[in-house]
Amino acid sequence: MRKLIVAAFVSLDGVMQAPGGPEEDTTGGFIHGGWTVPFADAVFGEAMAALFAQPFELLLGRRTYDIFAAHWPRVPDNNGDADLATLFNGVTKHVATHRPESLDWQHSRALGGNIIGALRSLKAQDGPDLLTQGSGALVRQLLATDLVDTLQLMTFPVLLGAGRKLFGDDAQAAAFSLDTTIVSPTGLVVSRYVRVGEVQTGSFALD
Repeated sequence: MRKLIVAAFVSLDGVMQAPGGPEEDTTGGFIHGGWTVPFADAVFGEAMAALFAQPFELLLGRRTYDIFAAHWPRVPDNNGDADLATLFNGVTKHVATHRPESLDWQHSRALGGNIIGALRSLKAQDGPDLLTQGSGALVRQLLATDLVDTLQLMTFPVLLGAGRKLFGDDAQAAAFSLDTTIVSPTGLVVSRYVRVGEVQTGSFALD
C-alpha cells in the first residue's frame, strides 16, 4: 500500500503561498513571494535531496501543476536544477483538475471528479509513494480526510500575516509522531511527522 506524503514549505504562521519567487502566486494581493529563498542553505538542499531520493509520484493541484508545467520541461541541461527537472519530467503526475484535456506535461493523469475516491484507490495499489508539492487547496482537502500518512514540513522563521494557509479549519483531528527533525543555521526547521492514530487527551487537574 502506498503512503501519501504531504511535503510543504510553511511560515511560522502557517502560510504556504508562493515560497519560490515574487511572481509565483500573487493571488489575493500576496506580496511576499519568494520568502523561503533567504533561508535556502546546505541543510535545505540536503533535505530536499532526501525527500526526492525515494521513488515517488507527484500529487498536484491545478495551480501548482500549471506553475510546474510552465517551468520544469523548459529547464536546460546545463542548469543547476537539470537533475530535478529530469526527475519531475519523468515521474507520473496525478492532478486534481476540471480540465483534464489540457494536461500536456508528459506522464500527467487527471484524478477525475471524485478526487478522494481516486486517491483511496491509488493508495491501495502497489507503487511509489504519493508526494504533494505546493497545491494548498488540494492539501487542505487531504488533511480533512484520513489519507495523509506523513507530514514533511519545512518551517521558516518568518511571519507573513496574510496568504494561503496549510491547515484549514476542517482538518481532521489526528495524532502524529515526530520521526526526525533538523535545524539549519538559518533557522529553518525540517520536521517529519508520521501519523500514529487518534488524538489522545488528558488532564492537568490537581489532586
